[in-house]
Amino acid sequence: MVGVIIPVIQNPFFWQMLSGISESLQGAGYSLHLSHYPLDVQQETNTLRQLKRQPVDGFILLAAAKYLPPRLIDYLRKAGRPVVEITAARAEFDHVVHTYASGTRTLMAHLLELGHRRIGFVYGVAREVQGFDRLLVYREMLQEAGSGGNESYEAHCGERLEDAYQAAHALLSCPERPTALLVINDMLAIAVLRAAHDLGLMVPRDLSVASFDDIPFSSYTSPRLTTVSGKAEESGRMAVELLLKRLAEPDLPQQVTTADVQLIVRESTGPAPL
Repeated sequence: MVGVIIPVIQNPFFWQMLSGISESLQGAGYSLHLSHYPLDVQQETNTLRQLKRQPVDGFILLAAAKYLPPRLIDYLRKAGRPVVEITAARAEFDHVVHTYASGTRTLMAHLLELGHRRIGFVYGVAREVQGFDRLLVYREMLQEAGSGGNESYEAHCGERLEDAYQAAHALLSCPERPTALLVINDMLAIAVLRAAHDLGLMVPRDLSVASFDDIPFSSYTSPRLTTVSGKAEESGRMAVELLLKRLAEPDLPQQVTTADVQLIVRESTGPAPL
């Protein structure tokens, strides 16, 4: 059995990762035990108790271990079982590097080529550091294009749909509103599309919207979302491969593999309005 710890239950992106993990584990003769990242001390205690009761052979973390509470990290370090992380940066355990930095660069280049200079960012995360691989590249490319320095176009908000809706509504109600919005993930981009609609804006005629993850819903929104695919299922399968190698050869040096990302241009991005 393999213990899988998931950070966000609501986002289909992580369920796609789980699908790849589950398929690969079943093929190797393993079952899956799922736990949610604890948000408070009581949940942390319950999660630890639950993990200690399960006879797991290893762990897969669907985000960086550094975001976990200290007691849980300490348990994973001392448990004597393999741990694999799917993360956006280097990590202490074996890990799949799942970075959107290159994808953000490609996406920003796409928007700049379409003539957009007032590009906003709906940055809906539970912890500020969770999307820095995207935020820093966004700022850097605006600077390179001579459009940097306007942080009023950055809407830092929570990770709920309503948070993203309110953040986008506020940005798009400005006198000199953005002509394009990046959104931290596809789920929140759906709320942004709704905010634009409620303000009477047409996407992409009046506003371009682009996001990250390529969840199944992104092909069925109206308009269909331009997004950077994180190839979630593939990342999940890679994590299982690393775990199985570690189980077979415990003394291997640290294993690191990189998951590719890909820009998928659909209907939600178009030329900047004149």
